Amino acid sequence: MTMVHEEGDVSGVGARAPWRIGTRGSLLALTQAGTVRDALVAAGQSAELVVVKTAGDLSQAPVQEIGVGVFTTALRDELASGAVDIAVHSYKDLPTAQDPRFVIAAVPPRADPRDALVARDGLVLGELPAGSRIGTSAPRRAAQLLALGLGLEIVPLRGNLDTRLRKVTDGELDAVVVARAGLVRIERTDAVTEALEPVQMLPAPAQGALAIECRVEDAELIEILRGLDDAASHAAVVAERGLLAELEAGCTAPVGALAEVVESLDDDGRIVDELSLRGCAAAIDGSDVVRASIVGAPERADELGRALARELLDLGARELLGAAGAARPEIAAGDGDPTQRTAPPSAADVTHPSPMENTR
Repeated sequence: MTMVHEEGDVSGVGARAPWRIGTRGSLLALTQAGTVRDALVAAGQSAELVVVKTAGDLSQAPVQEIGVGVFTTALRDELASGAVDIAVHSYKDLPTAQDPRFVIAAVPPRADPRDALVARDGLVLGELPAGSRIGTSAPRRAAQLLALGLGLEIVPLRGNLDTRLRKVTDGELDAVVVARAGLVRIERTDAVTEALEPVQMLPAPAQGALAIECRVEDAELIEILRGLDDAASHAAVVAERGLLAELEAGCTAPVGALAEVVESLDDDGRIVDELSLRGCAAAIDGSDVVRASIVGAPERADELGRALARELLDLGARELLGAAGAARPEIAAGDGDPTQRTAPPSAADVTHPSPMENTR
């Protein structure tokens, strides 16, 4: 495992040694970890970034082959050994099972969780002609794209964000679908030709959120990091990941979920916070998608996520996810007749639209 201290990234004041923040070395990872470092500095702490190279960073194989866990395991190994004090993860990459050695001390305010289309000639999704080559290696994105019935060809995609965007500008692909949050963080939203609304494509559970993790015994640091926590963002991702855990699906499964804490009125006319969650599970070839939604108190976030998962299971999610797990994503993503796929509902067809769809 190679670790590199970033030059000139020690900031803050105080006599103690800087808090060491472990991060991958990509531009996106460094930018994300940098926001945590800057927040700690603003709180009067001293902090520095420590780059940890992972096996995933050295491989160009699809994520489904190398396993998304390679990106988090290396950081956690360094955290457990004491080489770093804090690990900053893209929350969606973390396993749903809690590691007893660590605690997620904070979830900062979440970035835009939606997926983004980056297409040639400024096209939006509905303008891409049948046969257009769309790059993504996420089974969730592939399944929901195929479910639109547009006759798109899904092409496996790896590499950092700049590499992915270049595949469009160089003409290798007609478009790519990536997390909009990543483009926001590296200041490349100019490349976005369409932000995909939840009614078109539900994002991955916890997409756009960061997890700030430390050792469970570091009580002082836990208390410091809690000052960086955003309660609404934390509740939202707990609900989404509760759904994923109850489905017993991994973070690369064709499962989408999106939650938001919104203001509502109780029976007495008082303003209260509610957590609105919607989720879906899809067949890898886009031939079927089941969807459901639920609303409840934010403090019941995990319970709500698991309840919604059970509803999805009752609707057939287990069969869809079982078929997806048995298929090779790079093959299954291109299978099937697109004219026979079930398109997602329009906004007018949604019985219980999420409030977040009306606040973008």
